[in-house]
Amino acid sequence: MSDPMFQLVILGVIALFVILRLRSVLGTRSGFEPTNVPKPTFQKEKTPTEENDNKIDRDIADYVSVDSPSGKALSQMKKAESNFLVTEFIQGAGQAYEMILIAFEEGDRDGLRPFLADDVYDSFESVITEREKAQLNIDATFIGLREIKLTSAEYDWRAKEGEITLSLVAELTTVVKNINDEIIEGDKNKIKKQKDTWTFSRIMGNDNPNWTLVATGE
Repeated sequence: MSDPMFQLVILGVIALFVILRLRSVLGTRSGFEPTNVPKPTFQKEKTPTEENDNKIDRDIADYVSVDSPSGKALSQMKKAESNFLVTEFIQGAGQAYEMILIAFEEGDRDGLRPFLADDVYDSFESVITEREKAQLNIDATFIGLREIKLTSAEYDWRAKEGEITLSLVAELTTVVKNINDEIIEGDKNKIKKQKDTWTFSRIMGNDNPNWTLVATGE
């Protein structure tokens, strides 16, 4: 095998490895979606008791049952921090999700650092480094967040630490290019779904209002 051909094979193997690592850090991408998709939907799990009880905290009940472990954890968070609102958290998390996704795709380490816990940042950064070594570039466009659901919440009253896990579905276009600006994966004209499960954490009552991404998954 000639040297140029051998180099192409090696670069192909490296590119495939980096792409697989990228998918292991973020969620799955699948399917092609039309552009006229519905607006983001939010999970609302209600019980008959909640519907008829005016004393129920609607800010919690609109997302989970107030009597569930997650509902009780959210209630404890609100007791620890009187101005905490689940609805505002959901909105902020959706905005952070977009910023983190795009920063990761663009290899923006400074843009990622304030949002991520140390181990999550290390995982993201390692993929960015591998991508750079393979001389690959990502061209990404965030189309929109189509679904966000609060799947669970936990509260450690000793540490006053709250954790909220969300299921998120977004739409974006991405293409992977090599050093010659040639597309080796993806199609800029085709929209794909991005599905993730992310967990955010924060010390309730802390002066720092920012939540930190502490875990990712599909």
